[in-house]
Amino acid sequence: MAARDSYGRLLALLAASTSDLAAAEDALADAFERALRTWPSQGVPRNPDAWLLTVARNRLRDEWKSARAQRAVPLDSVTPGGGDRDALAYLDDIDLDAIPDRRLELMLVCAHPAIERAVRTPLMLNTVLGFTAEQVGRAFSVPTATMATRLVRVKKRIKAAGIPFRIPDRADLPARMASVLEAVYGAYVIDWSTGPQARELPSEALHLAEVLTVVVPGDPEARGLAALIELSMARAPARADADGRFVPLAEQDPALWNQDLIGRAHEHLRAAHAQGQLGRFQLEAAIQAVHCARGRDGTTDWPALLPLHRVLHAVAPSLGSGVALAAVTAEVDGPAAGLAVLDALLAEAGEPASRFQPAKATRAHLLDQLGRKEEAVAAYESAISLTYDTAERQYLEQRRDRAAPFAP
Repeated sequence: MAARDSYGRLLALLAASTSDLAAAEDALADAFERALRTWPSQGVPRNPDAWLLTVARNRLRDEWKSARAQRAVPLDSVTPGGGDRDALAYLDDIDLDAIPDRRLELMLVCAHPAIERAVRTPLMLNTVLGFTAEQVGRAFSVPTATMATRLVRVKKRIKAAGIPFRIPDRADLPARMASVLEAVYGAYVIDWSTGPQARELPSEALHLAEVLTVVVPGDPEARGLAALIELSMARAPARADADGRFVPLAEQDPALWNQDLIGRAHEHLRAAHAQGQLGRFQLEAAIQAVHCARGRDGTTDWPALLPLHRVLHAVAPSLGSGVALAAVTAEVDGPAAGLAVLDALLAEAGEPASRFQPAKATRAHLLDQLGRKEEAVAAYESAISLTYDTAERQYLEQRRDRAAPFAP
């Protein structure tokens, strides 16, 4: 995750000089490739990020000087005072901590009105937050090749349209903020649900969410997003047992939850509520707050959760909100009612639902509860095939084996 965070920050610095995302990405890719070739034999530099930035900027400068890419404005120096400070001899003098982090600026560029709304969030996740086309495609239930094509196309659009690389006027922020919030939320979801980093706290998503509450303190959804991430992070220590096995929310020990994070989340929720404008992230945070309240008496208030999920699915309908609504409906009205809600959702969603792992896992669980064992096993197999987290996959395999018709 550290390499991914460095990638996003370095790319933002490079793109600030060129407004050409594709060229900046190519230059940074070359720098990483050179690092893989030289660092094993020559050792890791004392300042790895500065080394990467310098090599990438030199590559861009070479491109600028080439016959096929003439420009009138030179690259700005990364260090105060100007001069040829990008030479490798000066690497240890570059203080990246003294250079403003321009990722938020680049995210707002990605949310420019000239960019198609549907691709803004995937673009931010890929270019600024460092997720691959495969990871982004998985999060949006879109094939990797399709997502990669969309990303290449939109990067060319940014260059062709000459979209300025700058923080927009404050009056323009509200129109772009929704896409930025979606990208931060997407980073949190991907980190939380896939790969080995799923057991770590998604601190980068929280950092960006907290930054947004400072940039737009009056935006209740920015507050709601920060609260949502904090409430989820608070439960991270209880998501796996001492042997690394996945522990579902209903079986987690509330004593392991981080009460400081829960307290901070409630502060954000109170500030959001004071604005009097309800939104998706506030609703999701409120749902998580109800789950976190389980620590008081050991039970979950499912009847209180059901109307929250219904409102959430009405305000921001999605596969995720629909699957969650089906699961909570099953807790309140029984597994048959939950399965009816889920099957109706899947029929309406069509092909994208076939790649949505939570839908498969939830359906398997409900079929199992209804005693439809053979169907449950098949649904578990489908969910397992879409699961990338090792501990969660093992948990689903155990559930599948217990559901097998001839299991002991």
